[in-house]
Amino acid sequence: MQLILAGCEYVGTTTIAHAIDDWMAAKMGARFTLIHDHWKIPHTSGHPDDTTPEEQDLLLQASPKIKEMHQRHSLYYHVQPGSFNADHMMIGAHIEDAVYGPMYFGYGAKGAAHDRELVMHQVERSMTRFTNSTVIVHITAATDVIEKRMRDDRHVHQVIGDGDIEAVKSRFSELVEWSLLGRKITIDNSGPLDETMAEFERKIEPHLTDTDRSRLLAHGVFGRD
Repeated sequence: MQLILAGCEYVGTTTIAHAIDDWMAAKMGARFTLIHDHWKIPHTSGHPDDTTPEEQDLLLQASPKIKEMHQRHSLYYHVQPGSFNADHMMIGAHIEDAVYGPMYFGYGAKGAAHDRELVMHQVERSMTRFTNSTVIVHITAATDVIEKRMRDDRHVHQVIGDGDIEAVKSRFSELVEWSLLGRKITIDNSGPLDETMAEFERKIEPHLTDTDRSRLLAHGVFGRD
């Protein structure tokens, strides 16, 4: 299973990523080797992020040019042939970078050097040289739910502006649509996690690979009366 989870900060991409990992372990007997979740500056390395608070401050103080280069090189690194094994999950990746770079970090605007809409397609063309099985899981949530999560559990280095939720959600929707990757599903995570996962299980089914289906059969999920 090869997934890219994308959505506005606070929709729950990281929570759902780990829930999908648990779901796959229960239903297929396998887990993702790594969950790549490091495209929100200053959290840009490790699994999970392993930068120190001092290093995070240095990243935030870097110029837009340095931030852009750092993120672009990270994206290109993650589309090497060896990255695409049977089970691969990225959170945000090139879509998240294309939203947040122009909106908050001063790089990648339309028509600028390394325009992130163009970089997105460069990255995806590289991906499709190695696999056609990647599914974009666009995760969304109601604006009032996101606002409550922001109030109740504010991130130390929150990326999005307090009044930008609708704009950020809209931009994620636009870029998911813009993506060249043809396999896409949308999941609403406004309610309980079990309801979100039930929706995921229903919508991912048409996109399961032969390997996924064989593992499900081996665990008695499909194919039995």
